[in-house]
Amino acid sequence: MKKVFIIYLLISPFVLVAQNKNTEKVSFEVTGNCEMCKKRIEKSALTVKGVKAANWDIPSNLISIVYNPNRATLLKIQNSIAQVGHDTALAKAPDEIYNELPICCIYRRTIQ
Repeated sequence: MKKVFIIYLLISPFVLVAQNKNTEKVSFEVTGNCEMCKKRIEKSALTVKGVKAANWDIPSNLISIVYNPNRATLLKIQNSIAQVGHDTALAKAPDEIYNELPICCIYRRTIQ
């Protein structure tokens, strides 16, 4: 049993490195205001297959995404975020979804 465990410890770092070769990190702006927005934005990004991590910063309105570009595209990620009511550079939230956001989540929209 000890031999199996030692072999696993020796091999596992290489497996982790191999998994990280296909990932990229990118940041882009997502419009929002509060903690409720943060949860909604990050959750919607993580629903896209290939997205490994998502962290939206409230003050800067920037989301950092770690994703596999072979499984997900930036457009697909941004469309997913827009579908929950938050505008990005590549995708605008539908008005009917934006209008249903809680009052604290309503942000000033720019004309596109």
